[in-house]
Amino acid sequence: QVQLVESGGGLVQPGGSLRLSCEASGRTDSNYPMGWFRQAPGKERTFVGSIKWSGGSAYYAGAVRGRFTMSTDVDKNTVFLQMNGLKPEDTAVYYCAAANAEIWSSSPADYGSWGQGTQVTVTS
Repeated sequence: QVQLVESGGGLVQPGGSLRLSCEASGRTDSNYPMGWFRQAPGKERTFVGSIKWSGGSAYYAGAVRGRFTMSTDVDKNTVFLQMNGLKPEDTAVYYCAAANAEIWSSSPADYGSWGQGTQVTVTS
């Protein structure tokens, strides 16, 4: 089981930036993707992006592609989500998750370990 702890959320104005961190402990597999999801009030949890611990390829939802970037620090067991050009519609609780298997997936059902979430609010 993997334990995940997110941090870095906060309040930011439109056009601003934030960097979220997700520190992992416990059993991690470098070939299993790590994902970021978000959930706005009253809405379903949706995919933001995913990346493997080894870095390299990352996949993003269309709504964030070109603005958000994922990266990893293997030595610190940490996954990052750099968010630039933030918009009010990016407001949500952001969750880090570890995939159940060595597959690329945008479905929350394919991720078995979740962090507690961190709030991101974009408002003027």
